[in-house]
Amino acid sequence: MTQNTVTRAQLSEAVYQEVGLSRNESADLVESVLEEISDALARGEMVKISSFGSFQIRQKGQRVGRNPKTGEEVPILPRRVLVFRASHVLKNRINDADADAEASRVKAAS
Repeated sequence: MTQNTVTRAQLSEAVYQEVGLSRNESADLVESVLEEISDALARGEMVKISSFGSFQIRQKGQRVGRNPKTGEEVPILPRRVLVFRASHVLKNRINDADADAEASRVKAAS
């Protein structure tokens, strides 16, 4: 599996290509969307994007952990964590892509 990262610049370029806004307007639009998502999550709201997934903040309580090197018990303070749940549409698309890639590998090996 290759490790690729999609950047803000690539998202902006995709908006530019697909929507036809100027490059600056496309970059502003991407920034605006990401800022709105971040602000909503910071307020503790859930963000749902249809056919993609949902982001939400969960509160984790205090617990006792262990330092793996020393085995010493260390308290882990309560904190908020970001959780993403992919939609069934996204999960199916990912699994279909994996199946297509596997079929291509098997065919090439034959």
